Amino acid sequence: MSYPNRAAAIAERVERFVRDIVVPYETDPRLGGHGPSEELVAEMRGLARAHGVLTPHIPQEGHLSHRETALVLQAAGLSPIGPVAVNVAAPDEGNMHLLGKVATEAQKARFLQPLIEGVARSAFFMTEPAADQGAGSDPSMLKTVARQDGDDWIIDGRKAFITGVVGASVGLVMARTEAGATLFLVDLPDPAVRIERVLDTIDSALPGGHSIVSLEGMRVPGSQVLGEVGEGFRYAQVRLAPARLTHCMRWYGAAQRAHEIATDYAMRRQAFGKPLIEHEGVGFMLAENKIALKQAELMIDWCAGVLDEGRGGTTESSMTKVAVSEGLYGVADRCVQIMGGTGVSRDTVVEQVFREIRAFRIYDGPTEVHKWSLARKIARDHGRAA
Repeated sequence: MSYPNRAAAIAERVERFVRDIVVPYETDPRLGGHGPSEELVAEMRGLARAHGVLTPHIPQEGHLSHRETALVLQAAGLSPIGPVAVNVAAPDEGNMHLLGKVATEAQKARFLQPLIEGVARSAFFMTEPAADQGAGSDPSMLKTVARQDGDDWIIDGRKAFITGVVGASVGLVMARTEAGATLFLVDLPDPAVRIERVLDTIDSALPGGHSIVSLEGMRVPGSQVLGEVGEGFRYAQVRLAPARLTHCMRWYGAAQRAHEIATDYAMRRQAFGKPLIEHEGVGFMLAENKIALKQAELMIDWCAGVLDEGRGGTTESSMTKVAVSEGLYGVADRCVQIMGGTGVSRDTVVEQVFREIRAFRIYDGPTEVHKWSLARKIARDHGRAA
Protein backbone atom coordinates (compact mmCIF):
# COMPACT_ATOMS: atom_id res chain seq x y z
CA MET A 1 0.00 0.00 0.00
CA SER A 2 1.26 3.45 -0.85
CA TYR A 3 0.86 6.55 1.33
CA PRO A 4 1.60 10.22 0.71
CA ASN A 5 5.17 11.17 1.58
CA ARG A 6 4.12 13.48 4.42
CA ALA A 7 2.34 10.67 6.29
CA ALA A 8 5.25 8.28 5.88
CA ALA A 9 7.69 10.93 7.11
CA ILE A 10 5.55 11.78 10.15
CA ALA A 11 5.07 8.09 10.98
CA GLU A 12 8.80 7.48 10.75
CA ARG A 13 9.51 10.28 13.24
CA VAL A 14 6.78 9.04 15.58
CA GLU A 15 8.08 5.47 15.45
CA ARG A 16 11.62 6.57 16.20
CA PHE A 17 10.39 8.68 19.12
CA VAL A 18 8.24 5.88 20.57
CA ARG A 19 10.94 3.21 20.27
CA ASP A 20 13.80 5.38 21.54
CA ILE A 21 12.15 7.72 24.06
CA VAL A 22 8.79 6.26 25.16
CA VAL A 23 9.61 2.55 25.51
CA PRO A 24 12.02 3.16 28.44
CA TYR A 25 9.12 4.81 30.32
CA GLU A 26 7.18 1.50 30.29
CA THR A 27 8.85 0.56 33.58
CA ASP A 28 8.53 4.01 35.17
CA PRO A 29 7.08 3.79 38.72
CA ARG A 30 4.70 6.64 37.84
CA LEU A 31 2.73 4.12 35.76
CA GLY A 32 0.00 2.77 38.01
CA GLY A 33 -3.12 0.68 37.81
CA HIS A 34 -5.10 3.72 36.68
CA GLY A 35 -2.60 4.80 34.04
CA PRO A 36 0.34 7.21 33.93
CA SER A 37 0.41 10.05 36.44
CA GLU A 38 -0.22 13.63 35.32
CA GLU A 39 3.44 14.36 35.96
CA LEU A 40 4.50 11.54 33.65
CA VAL A 41 2.04 12.58 30.94
CA ALA A 42 3.35 16.15 31.02
CA GLU A 43 6.95 14.94 30.94
CA MET A 44 6.43 12.65 27.95
CA ARG A 45 4.43 15.27 26.05
CA GLY A 46 7.14 17.82 26.70
CA LEU A 47 9.61 15.47 25.05
CA ALA A 48 7.20 14.84 22.17
CA ARG A 49 6.86 18.59 21.68
CA ALA A 50 10.63 19.00 21.66
CA HIS A 51 10.99 16.23 19.08
CA GLY A 52 8.24 17.68 16.86
CA VAL A 53 5.84 14.73 17.19
CA LEU A 54 3.15 16.11 19.51
CA THR A 55 -0.37 15.69 18.06
CA PRO A 56 1.21 14.47 14.81
CA HIS A 57 -2.10 13.68 13.09
CA ILE A 58 -3.00 17.40 13.05
CA PRO A 59 -0.02 19.19 11.49
CA GLN A 60 -0.17 22.93 10.81
CA GLU A 61 -1.59 22.45 7.33
CA GLY A 62 -4.61 20.54 8.70
CA HIS A 63 -5.85 17.14 9.84
CA LEU A 64 -4.37 14.12 8.08
CA SER A 65 -6.67 11.90 6.05
CA HIS A 66 -7.86 8.70 7.73
CA ARG A 67 -5.45 6.58 5.67
CA GLU A 68 -2.58 8.89 6.61
CA THR A 69 -3.68 8.88 10.25
CA ALA A 70 -3.56 5.07 10.24
CA LEU A 71 0.14 5.07 9.44
CA VAL A 72 0.90 7.58 12.21
CA LEU A 73 -1.27 6.01 14.93
CA GLN A 74 0.05 2.53 14.22
CA ALA A 75 3.52 3.89 14.90
CA ALA A 76 2.34 5.62 18.09
CA GLY A 77 0.76 2.36 19.29
CA LEU A 78 4.06 0.47 19.34
CA SER A 79 4.03 1.22 23.07
CA PRO A 80 0.80 1.12 25.13
CA ILE A 81 1.72 4.59 26.42
CA GLY A 82 2.91 5.88 23.05
CA PRO A 83 -0.49 7.35 22.08
CA VAL A 84 -0.63 9.26 25.39
CA ALA A 85 2.90 10.56 24.93
CA VAL A 86 2.30 11.96 21.43
CA ASN A 87 -1.31 13.02 22.15
CA VAL A 88 -3.27 10.65 19.91
CA ALA A 89 -4.88 8.57 22.66
CA ALA A 90 -8.54 8.00 23.37
CA PRO A 91 -10.71 9.82 24.27
CA ASP A 92 -8.81 12.99 23.33
CA GLU A 93 -8.18 12.00 19.72
CA GLY A 94 -11.88 11.28 19.09
CA ASN A 95 -12.96 14.42 20.93
CA MET A 96 -10.57 16.53 18.88
CA HIS A 97 -12.05 15.08 15.71
CA LEU A 98 -15.62 15.82 16.82
CA LEU A 99 -14.89 19.37 17.97
CA GLY A 100 -13.07 20.08 14.74
CA LYS A 101 -16.20 19.08 12.81
CA VAL A 102 -18.99 20.54 14.97
CA ALA A 103 -17.75 23.22 17.42
CA THR A 104 -18.10 26.95 16.82
CA GLU A 105 -14.95 29.03 16.38
CA ALA A 106 -15.27 30.32 19.95
CA GLN A 107 -15.69 26.76 21.25
CA LYS A 108 -12.67 25.60 19.27
CA ALA A 109 -10.51 28.35 20.74
CA ARG A 110 -11.62 27.55 24.29
CA PHE A 111 -11.95 23.76 24.28
CA LEU A 112 -10.21 22.32 21.20
CA GLN A 113 -6.98 24.29 21.01
CA PRO A 114 -5.69 23.24 24.47
CA LEU A 115 -6.30 19.61 23.48
CA ILE A 116 -4.35 20.01 20.23
CA GLU A 117 -1.52 21.68 22.14
CA GLY A 118 -1.41 18.75 24.55
CA VAL A 119 -1.79 20.91 27.64
CA ALA A 120 -5.28 19.63 28.46
CA ARG A 121 -7.07 16.28 28.51
CA SER A 122 -10.75 15.52 27.95
CA ALA A 123 -13.47 13.05 28.87
CA PHE A 124 -16.56 11.87 26.96
CA PHE A 125 -19.56 11.38 29.27
CA MET A 126 -21.83 8.91 27.46
CA THR A 127 -22.03 5.48 29.13
CA GLU A 128 -24.19 5.13 32.26
CA PRO A 129 -24.19 2.56 35.09
CA ALA A 130 -25.78 -0.80 34.36
CA ALA A 131 -27.27 -0.72 37.87
CA ASP A 132 -29.29 2.36 36.79
CA GLN A 133 -30.41 0.66 33.55
CA GLY A 134 -28.70 3.56 31.80
CA ALA A 135 -27.21 3.95 28.34
CA GLY A 136 -24.50 1.52 27.32
CA SER A 137 -24.48 -0.28 24.01
CA ASP A 138 -28.06 0.97 23.63
CA PRO A 139 -27.85 4.80 23.65
CA SER A 140 -31.65 5.12 23.62
CA MET A 141 -31.57 4.18 27.33
CA LEU A 142 -29.97 7.55 28.14
CA LYS A 143 -31.11 8.73 31.59
CA THR A 144 -28.96 11.80 32.27
CA VAL A 145 -31.25 14.84 31.94
CA ALA A 146 -30.59 18.46 31.01
CA ARG A 147 -33.29 21.07 31.68
CA GLN A 148 -33.19 24.70 30.59
CA ASP A 149 -32.95 27.42 33.22
CA GLY A 150 -32.93 30.79 31.50
CA ASP A 151 -29.91 30.90 29.21
CA ASP A 152 -28.29 28.02 31.09
CA TRP A 153 -28.82 24.27 31.30
CA ILE A 154 -28.88 22.19 34.47
CA ILE A 155 -27.63 18.61 34.10
CA ASP A 156 -28.31 15.73 36.49
CA GLY A 157 -27.36 12.07 36.11
CA ARG A 158 -24.72 9.41 36.57
CA LYS A 159 -22.10 8.19 34.13
CA ALA A 160 -19.88 5.09 34.16
CA PHE A 161 -16.57 4.01 32.60
CA ILE A 162 -15.71 7.64 31.89
CA THR A 163 -12.13 7.48 30.70
CA GLY A 164 -9.67 10.09 31.90
CA VAL A 165 -12.09 12.26 33.86
CA VAL A 166 -9.63 12.40 36.76
CA GLY A 167 -7.33 15.21 35.67
CA ALA A 168 -9.36 16.24 32.63
CA SER A 169 -10.02 19.92 31.80
CA VAL A 170 -12.64 19.45 29.09
CA GLY A 171 -15.80 17.35 29.21
CA LEU A 172 -18.33 16.39 26.53
CA VAL A 173 -21.58 15.39 28.23
CA MET A 174 -24.47 13.61 26.53
CA ALA A 175 -27.82 14.37 28.19
CA ARG A 176 -31.49 14.02 27.35
CA THR A 177 -33.51 17.19 26.68
CA GLU A 178 -37.11 17.69 25.56
CA ALA A 179 -35.81 18.03 22.01
CA GLY A 180 -33.70 14.87 22.24
CA ALA A 181 -30.16 13.90 23.17
CA THR A 182 -27.81 16.88 23.31
CA LEU A 183 -24.06 17.29 23.72
CA PHE A 184 -22.66 19.89 26.13
CA LEU A 185 -19.11 21.19 26.52
CA VAL A 186 -18.14 21.59 30.17
CA ASP A 187 -15.17 22.90 32.11
CA LEU A 188 -13.52 20.46 34.50
CA PRO A 189 -13.10 20.08 37.38
CA ASP A 190 -16.56 21.25 38.48
CA PRO A 191 -17.93 20.90 42.03
CA ALA A 192 -21.14 19.51 40.51
CA VAL A 193 -19.15 16.63 38.99
CA ARG A 194 -18.46 14.10 41.72
CA ILE A 195 -16.22 11.12 41.06
CA GLU A 196 -17.76 8.25 42.99
CA ARG A 197 -14.87 5.89 42.35
CA VAL A 198 -12.18 5.01 39.85
CA LEU A 199 -12.75 1.46 38.67
CA ASP A 200 -10.02 -1.16 38.79
CA THR A 201 -9.97 -2.45 35.22
CA ILE A 202 -7.89 -4.88 33.20
CA ASP A 203 -6.25 -2.10 31.18
CA SER A 204 -3.89 0.52 32.58
CA ALA A 205 -2.49 2.64 29.74
CA LEU A 206 -4.72 5.73 29.87
CA PRO A 207 -4.30 8.55 32.42
CA GLY A 208 -7.12 9.04 34.88
CA GLY A 209 -8.45 5.49 34.56
CA HIS A 210 -12.19 4.85 34.13
CA SER A 211 -14.62 6.34 36.65
CA ILE A 212 -18.21 6.29 37.83
CA VAL A 213 -19.33 9.91 38.04
CA SER A 214 -22.33 11.78 39.43
CA LEU A 215 -23.56 15.02 37.84
CA GLU A 216 -25.57 16.92 40.42
CA GLY A 217 -27.09 20.21 39.33
CA MET A 218 -24.26 21.02 36.93
CA ARG A 219 -24.91 24.44 35.36
CA VAL A 220 -23.76 24.89 31.76
CA PRO A 221 -24.14 28.11 29.75
CA GLY A 222 -26.19 27.89 26.57
CA SER A 223 -23.11 28.93 24.59
CA GLN A 224 -21.57 25.56 25.49
CA VAL A 225 -24.14 23.43 23.69
CA LEU A 226 -22.17 21.55 21.04
CA GLY A 227 -23.97 21.98 17.74
CA GLU A 228 -27.76 22.05 17.93
CA VAL A 229 -30.03 21.00 20.79
CA GLY A 230 -31.51 17.56 20.16
CA GLU A 231 -28.81 16.47 17.68
CA GLY A 232 -26.48 14.75 20.14
CA PHE A 233 -26.83 11.25 18.70
CA ARG A 234 -26.19 12.53 15.18
CA TYR A 235 -23.00 14.26 16.32
CA ALA A 236 -21.95 11.15 18.20
CA GLN A 237 -22.02 9.33 14.87
CA VAL A 238 -19.50 11.86 13.54
CA ARG A 239 -17.15 10.69 16.28
CA LEU A 240 -18.12 7.02 16.37
CA ALA A 241 -16.81 5.46 13.16
CA PRO A 242 -13.45 7.28 13.14
CA ALA A 243 -12.94 6.57 16.87
CA ARG A 244 -13.58 2.85 16.38
CA LEU A 245 -11.02 2.89 13.60
CA THR A 246 -8.34 4.79 15.49
CA HIS A 247 -8.63 2.23 18.29
CA CYS A 248 -7.78 -0.38 15.67
CA MET A 249 -4.81 1.65 14.47
CA ARG A 250 -3.28 2.11 17.92
CA TRP A 251 -3.68 -1.51 18.99
CA TYR A 252 -2.32 -2.74 15.69
CA GLY A 253 0.95 -1.09 16.69
CA ALA A 254 0.88 -2.73 20.12
CA ALA A 255 0.22 -6.17 18.65
CA GLN A 256 3.02 -5.65 16.13
CA ARG A 257 5.42 -4.88 18.99
CA ALA A 258 4.29 -7.95 20.97
CA HIS A 259 4.91 -10.07 17.86
CA GLU A 260 8.42 -8.63 17.53
CA ILE A 261 9.20 -9.49 21.16
CA ALA A 262 7.78 -13.01 20.85
CA THR A 263 9.70 -13.61 17.63
CA ASP A 264 12.96 -12.52 19.26
CA TYR A 265 12.23 -14.80 22.21
CA ALA A 266 11.49 -17.77 19.93
CA MET A 267 14.73 -17.19 18.04
CA ARG A 268 16.89 -17.08 21.19
CA ARG A 269 15.18 -19.58 23.51
CA GLN A 270 16.36 -23.18 23.17
CA ALA A 271 14.26 -26.25 23.99
CA PHE A 272 14.74 -29.90 23.08
CA GLY A 273 17.94 -29.19 21.20
CA LYS A 274 16.86 -26.32 18.95
CA PRO A 275 15.42 -22.79 18.99
CA LEU A 276 11.69 -22.58 19.77
CA ILE A 277 10.91 -21.18 16.31
CA GLU A 278 12.04 -24.47 14.76
CA HIS A 279 9.31 -26.32 16.63
CA GLU A 280 6.17 -26.30 14.47
CA GLY A 281 3.92 -25.52 17.42
CA VAL A 282 5.72 -22.22 17.90
CA GLY A 283 6.63 -21.44 14.31
CA PHE A 284 3.04 -21.90 13.17
CA MET A 285 1.80 -19.48 15.86
CA LEU A 286 4.19 -16.82 14.60
CA ALA A 287 3.02 -17.49 11.05
CA GLU A 288 -0.59 -17.06 12.18
CA ASN A 289 0.41 -13.77 13.78
CA LYS A 290 1.91 -12.54 10.53
CA ILE A 291 -1.29 -13.41 8.66
CA ALA A 292 -3.55 -11.80 11.30
CA LEU A 293 -1.49 -8.60 11.35
CA LYS A 294 -1.70 -8.25 7.58
CA GLN A 295 -5.46 -8.89 7.65
CA ALA A 296 -5.85 -6.20 10.32
CA GLU A 297 -3.72 -3.76 8.33
CA LEU A 298 -5.82 -4.30 5.22
CA MET A 299 -9.13 -3.93 7.08
CA ILE A 300 -7.96 -0.67 8.65
CA ASP A 301 -6.82 0.68 5.29
CA TRP A 302 -10.11 -0.34 3.61
CA CYS A 303 -12.27 1.34 6.26
CA ALA A 304 -10.06 4.45 6.30
CA GLY A 305 -10.53 4.70 2.54
CA VAL A 306 -14.31 4.57 2.97
CA LEU A 307 -14.17 7.45 5.47
CA ASP A 308 -11.84 9.43 3.23
CA GLU A 309 -14.43 9.14 0.46
CA GLY A 310 -16.85 11.03 2.71
CA ARG A 311 -19.09 8.06 3.48
CA GLY A 312 -20.32 7.55 7.03
CA GLY A 313 -18.56 4.21 7.42
CA THR A 314 -20.87 2.97 10.18
CA THR A 315 -21.11 -0.56 8.81
CA GLU A 316 -17.52 -0.68 7.61
CA SER A 317 -16.12 0.55 10.94
CA SER A 318 -18.26 -1.98 12.79
CA MET A 319 -16.91 -4.82 10.63
CA THR A 320 -13.37 -3.55 11.02
CA LYS A 321 -13.63 -3.16 14.77
CA VAL A 322 -14.79 -6.78 15.14
CA ALA A 323 -12.23 -8.25 12.76
CA VAL A 324 -9.28 -6.25 14.07
CA SER A 325 -10.02 -6.55 17.79
CA GLU A 326 -10.54 -10.31 17.54
CA GLY A 327 -7.55 -10.77 15.23
CA LEU A 328 -5.17 -8.72 17.34
CA TYR A 329 -6.35 -10.45 20.51
CA GLY A 330 -5.33 -13.72 18.87
CA VAL A 331 -1.92 -12.24 18.10
CA ALA A 332 -1.41 -11.08 21.69
CA ASP A 333 -2.61 -14.40 23.09
CA ARG A 334 -0.23 -16.37 20.90
CA CYS A 335 2.65 -14.11 21.93
CA VAL A 336 1.97 -14.87 25.58
CA GLN A 337 1.76 -18.60 24.79
CA ILE A 338 5.03 -18.62 22.83
CA MET A 339 6.85 -16.93 25.70
CA GLY A 340 5.44 -19.23 28.38
CA GLY A 341 6.13 -18.05 31.91
CA THR A 342 7.90 -14.96 30.64
CA GLY A 343 4.77 -14.08 28.67
CA VAL A 344 2.59 -13.83 31.77
CA SER A 345 5.22 -11.89 33.73
CA ARG A 346 5.86 -8.19 33.55
CA ASP A 347 9.42 -8.71 32.40
CA THR A 348 8.23 -7.56 28.96
CA VAL A 349 5.36 -5.39 27.76
CA VAL A 350 3.65 -8.40 26.13
CA GLU A 351 1.62 -9.07 29.27
CA GLN A 352 0.24 -5.52 29.24
CA VAL A 353 -0.49 -5.62 25.51
CA PHE A 354 -2.52 -8.78 26.10
CA ARG A 355 -4.57 -7.07 28.83
CA GLU A 356 -5.10 -3.90 26.84
CA ILE A 357 -6.27 -5.69 23.68
CA ARG A 358 -8.58 -7.91 25.73
CA ALA A 359 -10.33 -4.74 26.89
CA PHE A 360 -10.41 -3.45 23.30
CA ARG A 361 -12.80 -6.30 22.40
CA ILE A 362 -15.36 -4.57 24.65
CA TYR A 363 -14.55 -0.86 24.41
CA ASP A 364 -16.32 1.07 21.63
CA GLY A 365 -18.88 -1.70 21.39
CA PRO A 366 -18.48 -5.39 22.27
CA THR A 367 -17.98 -7.79 19.38
CA GLU A 368 -21.41 -9.31 19.94
CA VAL A 369 -23.21 -5.94 19.72
CA HIS A 370 -21.48 -5.17 16.43
CA LYS A 371 -22.41 -8.60 15.06
CA TRP A 372 -26.02 -8.10 16.18
CA SER A 373 -26.13 -4.72 14.44
CA LEU A 374 -24.60 -6.17 11.29
CA ALA A 375 -27.10 -9.04 11.30
CA ARG A 376 -29.97 -6.55 11.49
CA LYS A 377 -28.54 -4.70 8.50
CA ILE A 378 -28.23 -7.95 6.56
CA ALA A 379 -31.91 -8.68 7.24
CA ARG A 380 -32.95 -5.16 6.18
CA ASP A 381 -30.91 -5.31 3.00
CA HIS A 382 -32.35 -8.71 2.15
CA GLY A 383 -35.86 -7.43 2.71
CA ARG A 384 -35.29 -4.50 0.37
CA ALA A 385 -33.80 -6.75 -2.29
CA ALA A 386 -36.68 -9.19 -2.01
